[in-house]
Parts: sequence; C-alpha cells; structure tokens
Amino acid sequence: MSEERLFTLRNVWFRASVGATILALVGAALIGFVWLPSVQRDAQFQGIWNAICSAAGVPRQWYQAGTPVTPGYKVSTAELTPQMFDNASTLSIGRGATLSLRCTMCHGPQGMSEANSPNLAGQFASVVYKELLDFQSGARKNAVMTPMAQNLSDQDMRDLAAYYASLPPAARVRGQPPGIVALGAPMRNIPACASCHGGVDHKVGTPWLDGMPAAYTRAQLAAFADGTRHNDISEQMRNIARNMTAGEIDAAAAWYAGGAHP
Repeated sequence: MSEERLFTLRNVWFRASVGATILALVGAALIGFVWLPSVQRDAQFQGIWNAICSAAGVPRQWYQAGTPVTPGYKVSTAELTPQMFDNASTLSIGRGATLSLRCTMCHGPQGMSEANSPNLAGQFASVVYKELLDFQSGARKNAVMTPMAQNLSDQDMRDLAAYYASLPPAARVRGQPPGIVALGAPMRNIPACASCHGGVDHKVGTPWLDGMPAAYTRAQLAAFADGTRHNDISEQMRNIARNMTAGEIDAAAAWYAGGAHP
C-alpha cells in the first residue's frame, strides 16, 4: 500500500483515527478548560468564559498585589513567639491555678482529663494561650469553651497558660510509633506528626500530644479534615488531615493516647 493511499480521507482507517484524535482533543479541552475550572468555588472561576480564561492562565481580572483574600469564616489572629512565656512568675502561676478551678470538670483537677477532653497538664503555654484566644475570637468554636473564654482578659489567659504549663505532663508515649507519626506520607504531602508535635521537632503553637485521649485527637483530625475546625494558621492541619486515611487517623490517635498501633 502506497503512502499516498494511506494518508487520504478515502481511507476509512485514516478517517477513523483522525476523528478519534479530534474527539479526544475536544473532550480534553472541555474537561480541562471548562468543567474542572467551573466546579471551583473561587470567584475568578465563576462563569464559562472566566473558567476558560483562568484555566489558560489569563484570568479576566488579576488579583492586585497585596490584596487579601478574605475567607468566609474567622481565622486565628494569635501572634506567638518562642520566648513569650519564658520565666513565668509564681504569681502568674498562682492566679492561673485559681482561674483553673472552673476548668476542672472537663480538664481534671490537675489538668488530666477523664472526660475525653484534652489534657492540659504540661501543655506548652503558647498552645493554651492561642486556643483560648481563638475560642474568644470565634476562630475556633465549641459549645462549652466559647462562652468560658468570653470574659477572660489577656492576662487571665496568660496566667492559665502558665499554670497548666507548670504541671507535670502525662507520661511520654513509648514503643515503636506508626509510620504516619514517625515518617508521614511524603507522596501525599503528609509530614511526620513528630516533626511538629514533638519527638523530632516542635513548632510554636502546636500541642504536645503524648497522653492525649484518643477520642479527642481523632475528633480534631476529623474536624480539620472536613473544615469544621479552621483555626490552624496557613491551613497546615487541614491540608494534612484531609489527606490522611481513616486508618492513619486511628493509628496516630491510639499511639499518642498510649495504646498500641495496628
């Protein structure tokens, strides 16, 4: 068969291959430039033409440099530094002990919960302070904690943070940690839990998790994953939790609580 006869529209196989290629290109263009962008909720993708332009990298309206994108919920505005709770005074710790009497029903008389609430004994002061600020501002919501935090002054929150940080923490978790804690899952953009929450390194504002009730840790990871909790600065925990499997969440929660992992 000659080349001229092969590449001619009179050849049924040539017509079929050209037609299939055109259909595949049109389908890919519709999916990539219309359907996928149009299902996004961001304003720049609304409307077919906006979706096409944005997918092509030329949105009809560019965000101005420095223009903030305001989310539809309150975010944490807490500002933390590693040294802000250094050298807490005994007076501050004593005031915190008095203020903590209203917290004992959920967090225990010595900061160790028996009600699946978080253990606060030995918790980093910056963590207690940040979460109280977030409950007060509405960045984090809870039927019990939100009203409890409303009437606290900034000094009250600092005193409570200093008191709980002064208490002996839960016994450190021992044994071989599960992979999600020790190694993470790099292919799914999940860092090792230990890289922020202690064990390998610690990031300011991230809680100490050893001894934390498994039900509480599991519930918080689920809340981050579905977006109902959103007081994590830069969305780091939401991005991590939504990529974790149910088994990984259970394994991390069980291990930090002191139990064996699967």
